[in-house]
Amino acid sequence: MTVAAVEVELAGIRLRNPFLLASGIWGESGESLKGAFDAGAGGVITKSIGAEPRDGYPNPTIEAYDTWGMLNAMGLPNPGIEEYPREIAVALSAGVPTIGSVFAGDADSFADVAKRMAATGVLALELNLSCPHAKGLGSEVGSDPAEVERVVRAVVCAVSVPVIAKITPNTADPVALGLAAERGGAAAISAINTLRALAIDLTLRRPVLAHGLGGLSGAAIKPVGVAIVWQLYEALRIPIVGVGGIRTADDAIEYALAGARAVEVGTAVAFGGIGVFGRLASELPLRLDALGFSSWAAAVGAAHPRSASAGRTA
Repeated sequence: MTVAAVEVELAGIRLRNPFLLASGIWGESGESLKGAFDAGAGGVITKSIGAEPRDGYPNPTIEAYDTWGMLNAMGLPNPGIEEYPREIAVALSAGVPTIGSVFAGDADSFADVAKRMAATGVLALELNLSCPHAKGLGSEVGSDPAEVERVVRAVVCAVSVPVIAKITPNTADPVALGLAAERGGAAAISAINTLRALAIDLTLRRPVLAHGLGGLSGAAIKPVGVAIVWQLYEALRIPIVGVGGIRTADDAIEYALAGARAVEVGTAVAFGGIGVFGRLASELPLRLDALGFSSWAAAVGAAHPRSASAGRTA
């Protein structure tokens, strides 16, 4: 048996495997980013960082549902762009392929934070245009294609590293958002972020989370993520990173067949610990072999009609 190759090239970035640590999970410090890579991740994405420190919402901020999902409303807590670069330096000094995640409320602010994040030496930037529960941020900015295009273009003009736009599923037309990001110069699209959701305590007769509305992640949203990746692959020419509900190598391959060139893993880490990356990395080549693929790249888009995927770029 020949073990299938799992190396990935994403917007010019070389990764040893397609599994990226998702933003918002395990990325509080440079040591935790390094820990994810040491455990087997192909690369890591930092916490979403803004211009100023942000405390986030009061507790409770998380409600877990066995292993099928997690509801959260953290409120984008972060130390701000002045403080966080020292954590990135720890990861970069250890040779960890690191992508910096940033958020802001408008195009100019995104460009400013992005320039400062790019100056840390990260390999690429992921723009958080999709958090479903932060007022004036995330999906409130990223639900309008025109604004997505403005934000992406402003950031692309401000930095020299690849820009990845993370789009929201909480919209009638995610493809329009992807096309807007592509027009703005994005090197890739991440899809998806969490689904807007709510849980209510029957006894207290109020929302379970202090903020009320939150975002649902985990296995429950995988079909939504796969569907949106499928739609984006049919319409876009830039690479797609699949996000949402990846717990096994088969989950990752399903995203690849839909068109994802890489995938992000988050909630599975929250439930199973950082060792999930080692398990996924070891399972993936065996499952690709069993399914008849010589490499991860050979699986990307393979479920689409050949006429639809012909002529695509990396």
